[in-house]
Amino acid sequence: MGKKIAIIGAGASGLICAITAARDGVKVDIFEQNSKPAKKILVSGNGRCNISNTTLLASDYFSQNEDFVNYALQTFDYTQFKKFCSDIGLLLYELDDGRVYPLSNEAKSVAKIFEELARSLGVTFHNETKITEIKPLFQKYDAVVVATGSRAAEHLGGNSDGEMFAKEFGHNTISAYPSLVQLHLNSKIAKKMSGAKIHGEVTLLINSMQEQTISGDILFTNYGVSGFAILDISQKASEALLNYQAVDISLNLLPIFSQQSLSQHISKVAQNQPHFTLLEILVGLLPLKITQGILEELAITPSLPASQITPKLAKKIANKMLKWRFEVSDTHGFRHAEISGGGVDTTEIDEKTFESKKQKNLYFTGEVLDVVGKRGGYNFAFAWASGYLAAKDIVGT
Repeated sequence: MGKKIAIIGAGASGLICAITAARDGVKVDIFEQNSKPAKKILVSGNGRCNISNTTLLASDYFSQNEDFVNYALQTFDYTQFKKFCSDIGLLLYELDDGRVYPLSNEAKSVAKIFEELARSLGVTFHNETKITEIKPLFQKYDAVVVATGSRAAEHLGGNSDGEMFAKEFGHNTISAYPSLVQLHLNSKIAKKMSGAKIHGEVTLLINSMQEQTISGDILFTNYGVSGFAILDISQKASEALLNYQAVDISLNLLPIFSQQSLSQHISKVAQNQPHFTLLEILVGLLPLKITQGILEELAITPSLPASQITPKLAKKIANKMLKWRFEVSDTHGFRHAEISGGGVDTTEIDEKTFESKKQKNLYFTGEVLDVVGKRGGYNFAFAWASGYLAAKDIVGT
């Protein structure tokens, strides 16, 4: 009789683990709580699936055990993953910034190929089957792989089951927090600007100390802010909020200007267009809602005639446009998060095999672990690598 393993969760790490083990003759059962596998893959990258990244470094990840990802990312790196995909007919294309997508530009292709390949290798899918007790599985299987994901995207089945299973075997867990998530602001004006979008710079401040500056899209919403720049700072912001630290953001809405050049521009337009109001001058720089928000914040009348715009006032407005500070009150929660930080403590997991150091033949892969990557395919890359290495250890190759 060959080996028989149970995998809990049919996401990225669970699927590649199943395929890799089944290729070497292992009988694999996957237990998936949803009606079909790969639900998070299907919605990833706005339906396009940012499947990996060409450059994978430990510095692209956050964990209390910083070096944990090194072996996995070096052993099953992007070149190895690309070959894996090529061998199964899943061709990829690479962007200049390192992000990688399926050539089909469709997440459905990725989900379908991985599922059908697994089935063709004899993997049995038990969909709509939620595992609530893990210990009984050891009576039927030679190994159990926990690939349950995290609490992120709760509407797609995100939960803390994996952490619960880990605790049953005496594992420590790191408190979970949403990551790659929108932020709530303590600001009535931000809500009034809902729907306005701009490309700018966001600086994250923790306890009034500058932590990180990111360029990208900023979208105002009825709860606060979204956009790629916000998602990119959200890991550090969310973790700081979890630890009851003071979190603020400073928005530079016009990074192409210095304060001096911007104030001079405002003054020059006011001089050249004396019939304009202040609002009409500023909407040449920013979306209308944002312009109105800035003037409300500064308590300046939008209809102020250009003739009354002094150099001092122009400087005051420019300063607000380039350094508009908001208090972050919360994140938009696990439901809206693309991924979650925290999870099973990786100091208690073998970095080369992903086997528990507390329970033989118990493995933890992917997002259930205290590893969270940046936006750009990094989290998928770790999921693929961890699932692959766990399977290789189970098989014994």
